[in-house]
Amino acid sequence: MLTHCTRISLQKVKMSVSKVITEWYDYAEAKYGDPRTTEYFMMGSPTPLLLTLVSYLFFVTYLGPKLMENRKPYNISNIIKIYNCAQVICNFYLVYMSFELLWFTDSYRYNCLEIDYSDTPLARKRLTLMWLGFMSRLLDLLDTVFFVLRKKFTQVSFLHVYHHLLVVFVGWILAKTLPGGQLAFVGSINSFVHGVMYSYYFLSSCSPQNKWNLWWKKYITQLQLFQFFICIVHSILQLMN
Repeated sequence: MLTHCTRISLQKVKMSVSKVITEWYDYAEAKYGDPRTTEYFMMGSPTPLLLTLVSYLFFVTYLGPKLMENRKPYNISNIIKIYNCAQVICNFYLVYMSFELLWFTDSYRYNCLEIDYSDTPLARKRLTLMWLGFMSRLLDLLDTVFFVLRKKFTQVSFLHVYHHLLVVFVGWILAKTLPGGQLAFVGSINSFVHGVMYSYYFLSSCSPQNKWNLWWKKYITQLQLFQFFICIVHSILQLMN
């Protein structure tokens, strides 16, 4: 009888917590969310995003290593080449579209660029650009999956997994609530760095014995640090204005 009562109590608690979370999200979406985003893939509700992130975390930390424990590393070099090439195309396309839709328009201001919440063709294109930026970071999760399938478990560090989870989660929030404006500057810089990075990965995968790839790597790290510096300076300029 006590067990039955306990189960009923737990069910009530779960229902109450679920109700609070649902009400909180509905309030946050109504107050801060961009209603235009609901028609985009994975943007109508946080549920698909959370399920994806939980599945990713479960696979790369437990299920994947468990399945690969008594297996040889998979030879997926051709798949990785295609993946890296696709990432290069995707990220440089985002950079190109950023120039076309933001940087080279009369409305762009380095110190203040308001988000266009209208339903004009240009505003829609900018919204789509932000969504594509989020989707490209979602695609980055495959990096870790490939590490697991090749049994490169040392690459699956806490920092690596945490970084990917955080970037995707924050990317979804920004695409949902702040699709455009000055954030597009940060996104375009980040896409450029990713494009260069995946270009290196692609060339390395095509000729892994080529030593010239080694010296290029350190410049990628410097480029990533320069990205952070530029974004920090850019953010400070926004606060000053």
